[in-house]
Amino acid sequence: MERTLWVVGCLALFALGLWLMYLGWRNRAARQQARIGELPPVPAELGAQVLEPTTGMYLGSTIAPSWQDRITVGDLGFRATAELTRFERGILLERDGATVIWIPQESITAVRTERGHAGKVMTEDGVLVIRWKLPTGTEIDTGFRGDDKTVYPAWARTMTGDDRT
Repeated sequence: MERTLWVVGCLALFALGLWLMYLGWRNRAARQQARIGELPPVPAELGAQVLEPTTGMYLGSTIAPSWQDRITVGDLGFRATAELTRFERGILLERDGATVIWIPQESITAVRTERGHAGKVMTEDGVLVIRWKLPTGTEIDTGFRGDDKTVYPAWARTMTGDDRT
């Protein structure tokens, strides 16, 4: 009987921990909502494709400049397999099971590689990070770990749209 009480107590403690984490995630999203606002809609005309689509993992978005301050509004905080494509008018990030993210060209302030993003640490230059401004004026970093990291230099060169390779 004593063992059963210990097991039930541990399960109750575990469930309480999960519930508190859920409440924390939800409260964080409520605090961030005004800063994040609505994401830019995908335009009908994207322009010419500048870079071939690259597949990989969307790691999440963070409030710049902190690589660990994960955004929890909507589904921006959840990792997903994704495809990243560069067009003349911006960057299209199509995520499996989540909303599409459109990053307009005029909003992009930097494209660089980093060692880590959103709590995920990789090898040196293992993550492609796109820094951009939301319509609310908040600057965020969106992280992407590509399956083929050899394409990262081309992404960094096309940041301004001047060097189309």
